[in-house]
Amino acid sequence: MKGGQTKSDSMKTGNKLKAKGAGAGKRAKKAAKDPNKPKRPPSAFFVFMEEFRKQYKEENPENKSVAAVGKAGGAKWKSMTDAEKAPYVENAEKRKTEYNKNIQAYDLKLAGGGGNDDESDKSKSEVNDDEGGSGEDEDED
Repeated sequence: MKGGQTKSDSMKTGNKLKAKGAGAGKRAKKAAKDPNKPKRPPSAFFVFMEEFRKQYKEENPENKSVAAVGKAGGAKWKSMTDAEKAPYVENAEKRKTEYNKNIQAYDLKLAGGGGNDDESDKSKSEVNDDEGGSGEDEDED
C-alpha cells in the first residue's frame, strides 16, 4: 500500500463516500410535494398558540423573539386545566374532520383525474367549445 494508507483506512473512506452517495440518492428520489394537497390540521396546542401569539404581541410589542413566545405559550398550555383546553380541542377536532373530508376529495380527484390539470381548469362550456372546433377539422380531410 503506497502513500501511507492502510487497507482499512481506504475502506473507511470508501464507506464514507458510499454513505454520502446514498444520502444524496434518497434526496433525489423524494417525490415533489403537491401544492394542491390540503394541509394537515393543527393540533389543539397550535390552535391555542394562534390566539396566544396575538395576545402576547399586544402585551409585549417590543418582544421580537419567537422562542420567548413559544416558551410562554408552552408554559401557559401546561398550566391550563382540561376544561380550559376544551374549546381548543373542540376547534382542532372540527378542523380535523374538515381536513378528512378535503383529503378524501383530493384522493378521489387524484385517482380519477390523472394528470389533466390544464383541462380541469376549464369550464365545461370551454371544453365543449374545443370539441366543436375539432369536429370541423375532420370534415376537411
